[in-house]
Amino acid sequence: MATCYGKLWKLLIDRKLNKTQLCKQAKATTNAMAMLGRNEDVRVEVLVKICSVLECSMDDIMDIV
Repeated sequence: MATCYGKLWKLLIDRKLNKTQLCKQAKATTNAMAMLGRNEDVRVEVLVKICSVLECSMDDIMDIV
C-alpha cells in the first residue's frame, strides 16, 4: 500500500496557503513536508497537526492506494 497526498496540495491551493505557511502553522519540520511531497510515510502526529490547522480529517488530505 502507498499513500498519496494529492488532496492535501489541492486543499492548500483552495485555501491559498503554501507549504511553508502550513509547515509553520502546523509546527511540522521541513523534512516532514519534503516526505509528504514525495508521498512517503510520515508520522501520524504530523498528519494530525496538519488536519488540526486545516480543520479537516485525514481522508481529506490523503488517499491510500
